Amino acid sequence: MLMSDGANNSAVELDVRGMICPLPVLRARKALAALAPGDLLRVCCTDPAAASDFPAYCSAAGHTLVKTNRRESDQGPELTFLIRRGA
Repeated sequence: MLMSDGANNSAVELDVRGMICPLPVLRARKALAALAPGDLLRVCCTDPAAASDFPAYCSAAGHTLVKTNRRESDQGPELTFLIRRGA
């Protein structure tokens, strides 16, 4: 599913809410592999460990973590990561 990131770019949406470590990062890695360099992936998750997992993964894999958001929902904290695929 394509979503706007507010800057006239499109992002592929990956919903991994309810999954726990390491599944959110593994699913993101698979989704990023299917994208072209420079494409955006938006990951929505509820795993608290993702707050440190995604920055570490992006740094190690050569992707850019463009934006991180945290909001409270009925089910607890929800984290959203906007990732630009590296080369």
